[in-house]
Amino acid sequence: MTIAFADGSAAPLTEQEKQIGQDRHLRVHDQAELRRVFGAFPTGVTAVAALADGVPLGLAANSFTSVSLDPPIVSVCIARTSRSWPRLRQSARLGISVLGAHQEQASRQLAAGGSDRFARLAWHATADGAVLVEGASAWLDCSVYDEVTAGDHDVILLRVHELDADPAVAPLVFHGSRYRQLQP
Repeated sequence: MTIAFADGSAAPLTEQEKQIGQDRHLRVHDQAELRRVFGAFPTGVTAVAALADGVPLGLAANSFTSVSLDPPIVSVCIARTSRSWPRLRQSARLGISVLGAHQEQASRQLAAGGSDRFARLAWHATADGAVLVEGASAWLDCSVYDEVTAGDHDVILLRVHELDADPAVAPLVFHGSRYRQLQP
């Protein structure tokens, strides 16, 4: 094994450097440790949803981030084991709702398995079939721009067509494997 430097030169790794690399490799594959460390980064919680055969279909995702301003692109990561994503990806438009602090139960409902994740949820559909959760702190009407396989998830790049936010609605926060709220 060698290490490459910015100037293009390379040097072999010492035995100590090889052992450090092996130790890091072993720790990284401990999924409980990965969840604990990844969970140290607070995220928002989103609903990703669309109409499928005239019925709302969606899932909860907390791995949402902005990617580009020009063109406007966001991303969300979805487990490759998702049963909802194969049907959602066929939609012309997807709604991304950034859930508000008062919508913890909606997040739990969207994250759970089951046939009607939208039971008792207030929502509306756009003319193009994106489903948006009422009362969210922000919403985006998107279409699939690209998909990248990354381990056990797919990174979905979404082109933003329309969006809005309500600064009066505080976001729901997920941190340390728990829901939290921002404090003033």
